[in-house]
Amino acid sequence: MRRLRYTVCVVLLSLLVAGASQSFAQEKKKSKVAMPSQEEIMKRWEAFATPGDPHKWMASMAGTWNMESKWFMAGPGSEPSVSTGTAVYSMILGGRYLKQEATGTMMGMPFEGVGINGYDNFKKKFVGTWIDNMGTAISAMEGTVDASGKVLTMWGTMDEPTTGEKNKKVKYVMTAVNADKHTFEIYDVTTYGEKAPVAVMTYTRKK
Repeated sequence: MRRLRYTVCVVLLSLLVAGASQSFAQEKKKSKVAMPSQEEIMKRWEAFATPGDPHKWMASMAGTWNMESKWFMAGPGSEPSVSTGTAVYSMILGGRYLKQEATGTMMGMPFEGVGINGYDNFKKKFVGTWIDNMGTAISAMEGTVDASGKVLTMWGTMDEPTTGEKNKKVKYVMTAVNADKHTFEIYDVTTYGEKAPVAVMTYTRKK
């Protein structure tokens, strides 16, 4: 069965390569990018699609976590709204992405959220998305981890329906305190700068 799946993948990829080659021939005069050989294309695609050390780093977070959220609704330093919940992390699609499913309460209401994090081998960056039942937007972010391998800083934008603001700059910082604890901070850079977060989530692994 594994060999059959591999054969199907190779055939599909070969068809894609053939299509790309034909398209390239038609557009050659419009592009200065040299098309690599089919062998080189296969080699590059394999490197792009194969999970590496960053994916193993994400995999270390798989499991069930207790989650405490603090939202500083009136800005950094204000009295926070505190809520609790549970987050379940699991690796999906052959160890390529880390999925988070969070449930709990927020401001006295039931809360559900789903996050997908990955590492883009081509961009050499971590990438992520987040959706929840507190809105209808999809948040997207990307960034890098520091030399210690413990602090992941990502950047994105957000809209603020309550004020009408669009494309506000947002910073997200995930800090691995240890194997059983990590924090996730959100900074509204456009409004408050980078000195203090507007939200802090603390995750503690369930034993």
